[in-house]
Amino acid sequence: MENSKNPFNALVGKMIVTKEGKRLGFVKDITFETRSGELINIVVKDSTAYTNHLNLEKTSSRELLIPYSAIIAIGDFVIVSEEDLI
Repeated sequence: MENSKNPFNALVGKMIVTKEGKRLGFVKDITFETRSGELINIVVKDSTAYTNHLNLEKTSSRELLIPYSAIIAIGDFVIVSEEDLI
C-alpha cells in the first residue's frame, strides 16, 4: 500500500505543534475504535515541557494523549488547536 493512502504511516514521526507554534512532541502512535475504525487519540513521544501544562489524558504507561478531534491540519506537522486540549 502506498504511504499517501495510509494515514497511520503518514502521521507517525511527525512533529505536533499548536496553531500558535508551540511544540508538543512527536506522533508515536494512534489509538482508534476497532469496530468503527474511528481515530480517537494521538500518542505523544518526546513530549516537550510545555505539553506538561496542558492537563492531557495519559495512558497507563504515562504517555500523553492528544484527542484526534483537536487536529486542525496535517502537513509537514500535525497542527492542533490548544483550546480543544483543555
